[in-house]
Amino acid sequence: MKKVDCRFVKYGICALGAMALCLLAGCAKEKDPMEKIKDLEFTVLAEENIPEELKTVIDEKKGNAFKVTYQDNGFLYICIGYGEQVSGGYSITVNDLYLTENAIYADTTLLGPEPGDEGAKKNAPSYPYIVIKTEFVDKPVVFN
Repeated sequence: MKKVDCRFVKYGICALGAMALCLLAGCAKEKDPMEKIKDLEFTVLAEENIPEELKTVIDEKKGNAFKVTYQDNGFLYICIGYGEQVSGGYSITVNDLYLTENAIYADTTLLGPEPGDEGAKKNAPSYPYIVIKTEFVDKPVVFN
């Protein structure tokens, strides 16, 4: 029976261990580009606080649904309009505004008039929109 040199066994075990580590390192979890990094702080602006240039753009677009971004003085304005509605009494909520690796995600919902709301009883159309002001981040905005 031949005697096996212990050095070859030790080197063989080390080589197998090194290959196993290389394989495990290749199995690292890939980061999801849509994963939330952080929520963004924001303010919903009243009409009198909207920059004049942006007001002009909104007035031109408000008859139809629109999504607009505007940058000014280190701030990003995210505007979402829901087009012409048959009456007043609508409101808009911000469900989420957050930053990911690749983009800013903005999610809003149009809420209909409450039953018995005087604004809803008027037959005059309304043009609900929201302007969200947040810190400027140089990433595209994705509207949900």
